[in-house]
Amino acid sequence: MSKRDYYEILGIQKNATKDEIKKAYRKLAMKYHPDRNPDDAQAETKFKEASEAAEILLDENKRSRYDQFGHAGVDGQSGFGQGGFGAGGDFGDLGDIFGDLFGDMFGGGARGRRGGGRSRARRGDDMQLSLDISFEEAAFGCEKEVSLVRHVVKEGTTPKTCTTCNGHGEIRRQQGFFTIAQPCPHCQGTGEIAERVKKKVSLSVKVPAGIDHGQRLKLSQEGDVGTHGGPNGDLYVQVRISQHEFFERDGFDVHCEVPITFSQAALGAEVEVPTLSGKVSLNVPAGVQSHKKMRLKGKGIQRLGGYGSGDQIITIVVETPTKLSDEQRQIFQQLAECEQTNTNPLSRGFFEKVREFFQ
Repeated sequence: MSKRDYYEILGIQKNATKDEIKKAYRKLAMKYHPDRNPDDAQAETKFKEASEAAEILLDENKRSRYDQFGHAGVDGQSGFGQGGFGAGGDFGDLGDIFGDLFGDMFGGGARGRRGGGRSRARRGDDMQLSLDISFEEAAFGCEKEVSLVRHVVKEGTTPKTCTTCNGHGEIRRQQGFFTIAQPCPHCQGTGEIAERVKKKVSLSVKVPAGIDHGQRLKLSQEGDVGTHGGPNGDLYVQVRISQHEFFERDGFDVHCEVPITFSQAALGAEVEVPTLSGKVSLNVPAGVQSHKKMRLKGKGIQRLGGYGSGDQIITIVVETPTKLSDEQRQIFQQLAECEQTNTNPLSRGFFEKVREFFQ
């Protein structure tokens, strides 16, 4: 069966430049590559035709003979015969195209004979640890020391040749009629292995005022060591804040309950309440009801970045006595008799509505 014209196979004109030939071949190679078309004999044939055409047309001497004599001038000179790659000679520009092609397809960026993988620095792995701090430390900020074990380059050692790829930075495997070169998975295409060891280190972590539970602090380049000039990874410190015995946090506001007696609720009083910055006096108005909320401006948690502070929200809790002295019982009995008058607007309104409901 007669062979197709090489220019026709690549879809180019006879005066096409080398760049145009490379571009046309690369497009076809990406389309018909066997790895993208497994068990597709037709795609494999087209890939082989395109590779043979590109090899001949990218070689000035072979192209000249082909232009003069057709296939008769180059028969047996293509590396895409029975032997596949390696049966012919130097593939030159075609080898560069394969390097780019395999890099795009497999994500490796292998550069074949040029050993381009050796220049690939690799960033170290990121690390993460947890840091427990108190409620007050989160509110005001603090500096804590943490310990971790990370990979470092062993002191006094130099990188050694990778024994997996023998320093080439790539692994070659035969697939059908061509050879695939991929970055060595052991040295990540560098051709060298640096001896790494684990080392325990201590670091100082500055925790900013206002940080919240679960937030992370980033310590740049404090993770595992990079390879071949690559930067170290980062260390992420996740903050865990312990609960307070009576403060609760809501964003940058702080909530707490303040218990008062019946008499304080009825008559009003000045009571001491705790805040993050110390005790303050709170004027409780006469007749205050249980669960009434009162706000202390600026007594909450400092906002991250220092832009003001939240508030402290006080919830009044009127306590019911559980044990009464004889004197207290007598006073409460007198109070109960007085409560027959209209002194309790909420309960009076409630019972009036109940009576109306049952009428």
